[in-house]
Amino acid sequence: MGGFLERHVKRFQKSLSEPGLLNDVLTFVEQSSGVDRIYIAPGAIGFLAVYLVVGFGAQLVCNIIGFVYPAYASIKAIETKAKDDDTKWLTYWVVYGCFGMVEFFSDILLSWFPLYWLAKCAFLVFCFAPTSWNGATIIYQNIIRPIFLDYESEIEQVAKTIESELNQAAKTLVSTLQPKLAATAGGINKNMTLK
Repeated sequence: MGGFLERHVKRFQKSLSEPGLLNDVLTFVEQSSGVDRIYIAPGAIGFLAVYLVVGFGAQLVCNIIGFVYPAYASIKAIETKAKDDDTKWLTYWVVYGCFGMVEFFSDILLSWFPLYWLAKCAFLVFCFAPTSWNGATIIYQNIIRPIFLDYESEIEQVAKTIESELNQAAKTLVSTLQPKLAATAGGINKNMTLK
C-alpha cells in the first residue's frame, strides 16, 4: 500500500511542475507566499471543496470549472494538426451536453443536496481529466455511443425534418422582411443625402 501511495504522490508532484498555466500560477503563489506547491495545491483543492459545499455562488464556480479549462483546451486542440486531441474534447462536449440535458430535468431535486455542487464538479473534472480513460470517454463509449447507434436512423430523420422546417422558416422570414428592410434602408439613405 505504501508503494502505491508513494507512486501517486510523486506523480502528483510531477504534474504540479509540468509546463503550463497551472505551473505558472503555482510558481507565482509559491514565490509570493514562500509555501511549497506540494502544500498549496491540496490546500486550494480543500478550500474549493468546502466552498462548493457551503459557499455563495457554488453553482457558478462549478460551471466555470466545467467550462473554462475544457473550452481553453478545445481551442488549443483546434489549432493543432493532430486529430486525437480534437476527438478527446468533442467527446467531452458531447458528454457535457448530455449531462446538461439530464441535469436540467433533475436539477430541482438534486440542487437541494448539500454536496451536489461538489459532486458535480468532481464529475466534470473526472470527465476532462488528462487520461485516456477519463469519465467522458467511459460514458461516451458505454452509454451515449450504444444508444446513438441503436437510434441513429431515427435521429437522422428527425434532424433532417428539423433542418427542412428551419430552412423553410428562414426563407419565409427573409422574403417577408427583405422588402421592409430595403424600404427602410432607402428612407435612411434619402434622409442622409438631404442633410
